[in-house]
Amino acid sequence: MSPFSTPVLLASALLVVASCPVNAQTPSPAAPPAAAQPQDPAPPPPKPYKAIAVTIPTPPADPSFEAFRKRLGEVAQKMDRAALARLVVGKDYFWESDTGNRADKKKSALDNLGAAIGGFGGPDTTGWETLEAAAAEPSVEPYGAKKNVMCAPASPQFDVPAFEATAKDTGTDVDEWAFPTTDGIDVRAAGKPDAPVIDKLGMALVRVLPDAPATTDITDDAPLFLRVVTPAGRIGFVPANSMAALVSDQICYVKNADGWKITGFLGGD
Repeated sequence: MSPFSTPVLLASALLVVASCPVNAQTPSPAAPPAAAQPQDPAPPPPKPYKAIAVTIPTPPADPSFEAFRKRLGEVAQKMDRAALARLVVGKDYFWESDTGNRADKKKSALDNLGAAIGGFGGPDTTGWETLEAAAAEPSVEPYGAKKNVMCAPASPQFDVPAFEATAKDTGTDVDEWAFPTTDGIDVRAAGKPDAPVIDKLGMALVRVLPDAPATTDITDDAPLFLRVVTPAGRIGFVPANSMAALVSDQICYVKNADGWKITGFLGGD
């Protein structure tokens, strides 16, 4: 949100006395000005919290998967729908969400994939951008419900009971937390690459504030920053591409005789 200031209301009263030729009466006194509405108290500043160490998963030792991701990235950049169809399974595509399998059996796997991630046609679709991001993600983890299926991004490892206690103590939900993709990320005083560094992030869970105000003019080439609270309780900004959400949707792959294919999606509304 852009910063704003509360306007100060200046009131002035002008008393006009009207004279009536017959039965003139003393005018009633002017009504007192309305009392100012009380403002909501400012929320308390975030407090420090326990640094919960996080271990990010390592990529699989499979050169064929790296080659597949490279090809997927190229196809996404070219927005080549025909080439993408060859990177998606021909049958048994799934789309698991909180409401169950949402894949439409009457549609192709490619159409179901597009429905899950934002589509592949028109100016407002986000499917190609989602696939580019997926191609850049090297980590995968097994999807226990389906044999030989791997989903990305893989979940980080951390002390779950300690995190639950911290979330309760800070009054936050799991979707308000993220983790750094590398160690030693600079936390800056403003959402600008040249802003002063006020802290550094270690490999620990980080609280993300959902209502980050804009600190710079937003342009197409301006880097996106997230406003975070460090374990020390400092509020600062980090590049969005240096963080990964603790909870996120996943694209799933399977390796068959023809190589790696996209076979499903976990998440969505």
